[in-house]
This record gives sequence, C-alpha cells and structure tokens, in this order.
Amino acid sequence: MRVATVTAAAEQMGQEMSSEPFTRSEVFGQLRRELYGEEQSSHSNTHTFIILGASGDLAKKKIYPTLWWLFRDGLLPDDTHFVGFARSTLTVEDIKTACLPYMKVTDEESESLSAFFSRNSYLSGRYDDDGSFAQLDSHLLSLPGGSNANRLFYLALPPTVYKHVSTNIRTHCMSSRGWSRVIVEKPFGRDLQSSQELSAHLSSLFSEDQIYRIDHYLGKEMVQNLMVLRFGNRIFGPIWNRNSVACVVLTFKEPFGTQGRGGYFDDFGIIRDVMQNHLLQILCLVAMEKPASTSPDDVRDEKVKVLKCIAPVTGSDVVLGQYVGDPEGEGQSKLGYLDDPTVPAGSCTPTFATAVLYVQNERWDGVPFILRCGKALNERKAEVRLQFTDVPGDIFAEHCQRNELVVRVQPDEAIYLKMMTKRPGVYFSPEETELDLTYRSRYKLTQSVMGDPDPGGLKAAHIAQ
Repeated sequence: MRVATVTAAAEQMGQEMSSEPFTRSEVFGQLRRELYGEEQSSHSNTHTFIILGASGDLAKKKIYPTLWWLFRDGLLPDDTHFVGFARSTLTVEDIKTACLPYMKVTDEESESLSAFFSRNSYLSGRYDDDGSFAQLDSHLLSLPGGSNANRLFYLALPPTVYKHVSTNIRTHCMSSRGWSRVIVEKPFGRDLQSSQELSAHLSSLFSEDQIYRIDHYLGKEMVQNLMVLRFGNRIFGPIWNRNSVACVVLTFKEPFGTQGRGGYFDDFGIIRDVMQNHLLQILCLVAMEKPASTSPDDVRDEKVKVLKCIAPVTGSDVVLGQYVGDPEGEGQSKLGYLDDPTVPAGSCTPTFATAVLYVQNERWDGVPFILRCGKALNERKAEVRLQFTDVPGDIFAEHCQRNELVVRVQPDEAIYLKMMTKRPGVYFSPEETELDLTYRSRYKLTQSVMGDPDPGGLKAAHIAQ
C-alpha cells in the first residue's frame, strides 16, 4: 500500500514538475501528505537543529561534520538552521575552526561551506539555568520560521545534566506550532537504576514519539552492513552458529588517550563509554535471529532476545587496565592517564577492558564473545572477527589455519575472509590467503558515505524530512 502511495505521489509530482520544479521541501511535504494525510503533513517546512553541548568532542568530531555533509549533498530540507548551545563563550567562527579538521572540505566546496555556517548561530549559557534557556527560546523565535519552526534538540552531553536540560527544554523551548523532538546520546545513565530514573523523567516531559535514544555507532557503514551480510547471503546461514563458529571477537582500539577529556571520561570509564553500548550493539547484530523485517521495532525485538540470553559476567572473565606513559615516547605518548590534569589523583577508572560474554541459547551456547576496548593503544581499529572451528580430519599435517571472517568497521572499511589455498608449485602446501572486499577500492564513494559521520545527525535529518 505504501509503495503504491509513494509511486502515485511521484507520478503526481512528475506531472506538476513539468511546469515548475519542486524544491526539496515541497517534495518532502507532498510525500508526507500522500503517506500520512493532510493533518499530519501540515507541519512547517522550517527546521531548527539545536546542538546542546556544541563545544564538546562529539559535536566537533561528529555532529557538525555530519550536518555539513548532509547540507553539502542536498539531503536537508531547504530551510534548515543550526544553533549551538554550551557553557563555553564561543563564536560561530570558533566552532568552525574547531570542526574544520574533521569536515574534509575540498577547495571547490568553500562557497558551500560558507553558506552552511551562515545558517549557524551560537549561544552561551548554563544547563541548569532557566534564564539561559529562556534566552535560547528568544533566539529560536528570532530565526526564520519563528514559533512555526520545528525544533530538534540534540543532547550531546553527559547524562549528569540530562535532567536539568530536558526540564528546561520542556519549560522554555518547545515549538508552539511546529513539532519538537529530543535526541538523547549514550551513555543512557550510569547503571540500571539511573537509566530507569532517566527514562521515567523523560517520559514525564515528552511523549515517546518525541524521544530518540541514539547510539551514534549504529550509523557506521559496516555496522549497518552486518544485517545485509548475515541475512542477504545464503552461504552464511548454515555456518553462523555454535557448530561452526569457535569464537567471536569484537575490538575497539584508539591510539590516543583522554587528551584533556579525563574529567568526563573518569565518571564513566571505558566500559560505559564503549563496551556497554557500541560493542554490545554490534554483538546483538552478530548474534540475533533474523528479524521479521528491517523496521526498527522488529530489529529491536531480536536484539532484546539476545541480551536476555547473555549470562552475567564473572570476575574471572574480565581484564581491566589503565594506560601509563612511555618514557621514551614522543608528545602525548609520554603521558599516562593519571598525568591528565583533568583526571582525579589516584583514579582507578579503567581505560582498557576485555570481557568474555556467553549467549546462552540454542544458536550460540558455549561460544565465547570476546569484547575488547581501550584507549592509548597501538592503533586505531574497530572490527568484528568470527573465527571458525578447525577442519575435522586434517590431512595437511596441521598446516591449516582456522578460517576467519573479518568485518573491519574502521579505518578503511572492509570485509575479508581468511582461508586456506594451495601455494603454487608441485607440492600440496597450504597457504593462508584472503578474499578481500575493501570498500574504498570497490566503491568510489564520497567521504561523507565512507568516512566517519555521526548518525545521530543523520537520523535527525531523516526525522526532519
């Protein structure tokens, strides 16, 4: 029914475009009317994207670059504006300077970049101050669309300020005529109790369809590709289980330390920062059964089933560590975690963790899922590695290695299968080789697709459309 409706809408737009082309906003509006009717499509075409925590690491490395890529590629509605809000006293030019190293702008795009930042503004204020949010609302009303504009609030903030910020948004900054939505970044609380309290708090302020809980790692190309790799290929179905898989290793490594962010990091540590969200999300995609469809609810249902089957982790299955400085290193490598002036003296917060999890169900019983993550390590890498069991009845004098399927999330996205072949020559000499699909070689894609965008911003753009 929906496909037919969209087709009809496209045909209608095609007929009308013969006289005068539609703008993107008009196209989105027409599709909304065809899909949802006049009542739900009557929202304003003006959108305001508010980044709370605009001075932070996530904003400059992920959110602003992604918004720029979407703007550059024409994937945002025409009348979209961006407002940064944080405690720091900054200007739009300061934000531009901080973000430029991550935006990958070519010389030909300088004019488009100027147009992007001309739609940006910035306000300084406190997250727990009513007056600051009243001032923010006044600023939003002064932008094109005013009280009619739709407002999307991205909370690129630590959970410790979520309650203050969400309360102030509800009290002072809701759009009076357009829609208002809130994107909440991970980590969603510190533990089960704080997570439940935060959920109850947000539910008291907003309806469920106004709340978007985001783990930005799910927007990475290769993380999304796990669904297609698993359920779009017949060859993997029969071997994706305990009978053929010896272990699954999920790795997240960063070559740098906290670099002045130790105050934030020390409150959470590497487990809450990476393992409990990014790596568990990937584990669920690897381990879950095929969902009924690719709809968010169906995928979520299968993920929840996996999480319910994971046995509690024992202390003997966990290794924790904290990086120290290298006296013979250069620059930042000389500094250990405790050398960061923003880290409390004597902190025992782990910067490295390895944990072994077991999914106790029919498909995966007995297969270890090894989660490894850490800062200040030897390289930047994130990958999923399925190691298969030994070939029974070996006839090659134990010269064969185990097969491995590797999905490299970053850098240089790739999928490769390590397998045994015969080395050229007169003897049966097994040799390990790879079937290699490196995405940058196979697909001539732009950086915004194969780079490292923040999908929170990407999802926000889809919400706005």
